[in-house]
Amino acid sequence: MVDNTAESFSVKKSLGELLLEEKLITPEQLEMAVKLQQKQGGRLSQILRASGLVKPEDLATILSVHLNIPVIDLQRHKVQPEALRLIPEDIARKHLLIPLDVVGDSLVVVMADPEDIQTIEDIKTRAKMRVEVALGIPADIERAIDLNYRSVAEIEKQVREFAPRVAEETAVTQELVARSPIAQTVNLIISQAVKDRASDIHIEPQEDRLRVRFRIDGVLHDMFSLPRGAHVPLISRIKVLAEMNIAEQRRPQDGQMTVNTGDRQVDIRVASMATVYGERVTLRILDKSLSVMNLSQLGLLPDSLKRFEAMIANPFGLILVGGPTGAGKTTTLYAAINTLDRAGRNIMTIEDPIEYRFRDINQTQVNPKAGITFASGLRSIMRHNPDIILVGEIRDKETASIAVQAALTGHLVLSSIHANDAVGVLFRLVDLGIEPYLVTSTLLGISTQRMVRRLCLDCRVRYTPPPEELDYYDAELAERPSVFYSPGDGCNLCAGTGYRGRTGVFEVLLMTEAIRHMFLCGKSAVDIKAQALKEGMITMRRDGMTKVKDGITTIKEVIRNVSSIA
Repeated sequence: MVDNTAESFSVKKSLGELLLEEKLITPEQLEMAVKLQQKQGGRLSQILRASGLVKPEDLATILSVHLNIPVIDLQRHKVQPEALRLIPEDIARKHLLIPLDVVGDSLVVVMADPEDIQTIEDIKTRAKMRVEVALGIPADIERAIDLNYRSVAEIEKQVREFAPRVAEETAVTQELVARSPIAQTVNLIISQAVKDRASDIHIEPQEDRLRVRFRIDGVLHDMFSLPRGAHVPLISRIKVLAEMNIAEQRRPQDGQMTVNTGDRQVDIRVASMATVYGERVTLRILDKSLSVMNLSQLGLLPDSLKRFEAMIANPFGLILVGGPTGAGKTTTLYAAINTLDRAGRNIMTIEDPIEYRFRDINQTQVNPKAGITFASGLRSIMRHNPDIILVGEIRDKETASIAVQAALTGHLVLSSIHANDAVGVLFRLVDLGIEPYLVTSTLLGISTQRMVRRLCLDCRVRYTPPPEELDYYDAELAERPSVFYSPGDGCNLCAGTGYRGRTGVFEVLLMTEAIRHMFLCGKSAVDIKAQALKEGMITMRRDGMTKVKDGITTIKEVIRNVSSIA
């Protein structure tokens, strides 16, 4: 990369001429842009960027030739921490730039407007280094700023201001907490969690520090280490926001709050619990800006998708989605009802919590204090002439019995249940006290699932699995892919984790006459599973290995999430 400050810019043809040569703009459009430039002032590149006459990618390519500087694809280049520390976030956002790397005695900076000589000189002065400028697409730079600038420094600053003023033994009042810097600290932690795609925030007091961890794509990551003095005020601020009792520190409590982070609104469920080093809290983030997936986006293999769609096409009966906590059962249920007819049918739900609000669907929140449980809520729903009922979870005999009765009396009922695999759901219903003949009379089918992390397609690397992983793969699929992949070092798009998002691995069992007969006759789970496999059911292990073959995830990731299933 060459030094490209004002003195080294070499212009052979004008920007307008280059755009016309490449047919990226018409003479009339160029004339319009030039008139705007004469009227408003500024550079032609700024006018073109603001007016949208040229695609950002095309403008970057032409500017690269015009100014003799490279274009950097920020989706494929990792921003280095030592470069990031040299330029504050407010300057990066103001001038739409991102410090990329330190090479020798030079700071490489990616800019949307590399002709802004004054800003380049200011960066030189601030960084006390030479500056090499590269071009970037504005949207990519904004995304890189969001992903790379973390709230660590600002959080530590706020805590330093507040912690010395409040000892751990001090009584913390709501007024003191609300007007202190600790309120800003809570906002920063939540904002960073939303940026990082975290589903949960864990705030955990340790012997010598306060540990803050984020769960991203199902895995916990250490994010902040704060002084012990911040523990009580930080927890108190969260409890105030969630309308919990800040004076009660021994009994577990639950609460809820809504927070605005930028242009996004998130609901947060809060749970507190006493530990040996003090009270800890867990915040579950429910991002309202995320749209509900449809069935084809869940990760169902084509055959499993056809089976699931066949189940929900029935006018009545019971459909169950099984799996442990965090397996994505609610997402699957939401995707299912999102495909159903809302105009001609009455769809009602009883949920805990309501994670997404649907248009034209009647949703009810479980509220034990008001006497609304899954069972009582389901019983009330039955008096409102429903066609389709979603029950968030079947966890006891009463709820299971009402759900079965609803399915028997002409309603389509969808619910989740805790079970390891599809056949296990059958026996789980019996454990809850449902007679086998009622199970076979109402149950249409079962889908059980797990979640695995998706490899970041922009930074994954080729990989040779060890023999034990290959043995696991070969046990499910005879054909190996030409190449296996593993997570790379991480990039801007995956926040440096090597993974970006998750997908489901599924096992979909249809209740055929053969399986109904075997279950009524008391056959074992092993025999019923063998029959289901004979009828074409794909196990979660095989589903997972198919995704490995397609380069979506890794053998290790499937083993970590699915290997306990026989």
